[in-house]
Amino acid sequence: MAGITDPGRLSIRVIGEGADMLRNLPFVGALILGLLVVAAMSLFTVDQRQYAIIFQLGEIKEVITEPGLAWKWPLIQNVRVFDKRILTLESQEPESFQTAEKKPVLVDSFVKWRIQDVKQFYKAVGGDEQQARTRLAQTVNAGLRAEFGKRTLHDVVSGEREKIMAVVQRSADADMRAIGIEIIDVRIKRVDLPAEVSESVYRRMETERKRVANELRSQGAADAEKIKADADRQREIIVAEAYRDAQKIKGEGDAKAANIYAQAFGLNAEFFAFYRSMDAYRNVFKSKSDVMILEPNSDFFKYLKNAGRGGK
Repeated sequence: MAGITDPGRLSIRVIGEGADMLRNLPFVGALILGLLVVAAMSLFTVDQRQYAIIFQLGEIKEVITEPGLAWKWPLIQNVRVFDKRILTLESQEPESFQTAEKKPVLVDSFVKWRIQDVKQFYKAVGGDEQQARTRLAQTVNAGLRAEFGKRTLHDVVSGEREKIMAVVQRSADADMRAIGIEIIDVRIKRVDLPAEVSESVYRRMETERKRVANELRSQGAADAEKIKADADRQREIIVAEAYRDAQKIKGEGDAKAANIYAQAFGLNAEFFAFYRSMDAYRNVFKSKSDVMILEPNSDFFKYLKNAGRGGK
């Protein structure tokens, strides 16, 4: 029938189209692969620790400072990345400087810095970090040399170290801004004397300490003698005042005793004479070895001779 398609022709047509698709499959795959390659060459990521500069035929086209996904034209543009982090420049060997007294000192220091303007950094040093480190080391070294030359040994060792670091940091930061670098901090780790100078300094310090010690000993001895003399004077004063008070009290006691004796004598003179004689006998005849030569009719034996009557 005329309205019905011939099945054989339909099958031949389908087979022909399938053959054409198979023949175009490599081209499609190559096209997809090419697109992937172009995408890979066009897209790139910027790390949060990095800056990125897009160059086109050697010229700066764009500076990327924020992290994320970015793109560039393949083949005609290329990308360079630079470290955004704070970096450290540390001296390998101590530097020799001279103080205002022309005394040499060995200084060990380090610098904290970072790229602040990456475009200016690339223009100034071509993005070469080693060249930037060299210029930074020269700038800091010159600043430290100038500051040490204005100060004495005592100042650079302890007195004004913080001030030196602050001045050098500000000066170096102002100079290095021209190449896109920011100086975060300048630190002096250690200040030493050369071996030949250290020995003489230590001897002078030892002599000075001995002099101070001798002065303190002499002052202490003088103070001790002064304290001792003052104590002796106070002791003499206290003893004299005590003797004076004792004599005064003793005199008052003797006066009262004499007054009592006088009153007692006035009341009974005979008894008072008898009491005094007994007291004298007791004191005289206390020891058997005592010898007295007296007349028998002496008044001393008055109460001995009248002992019978007295008892009667």
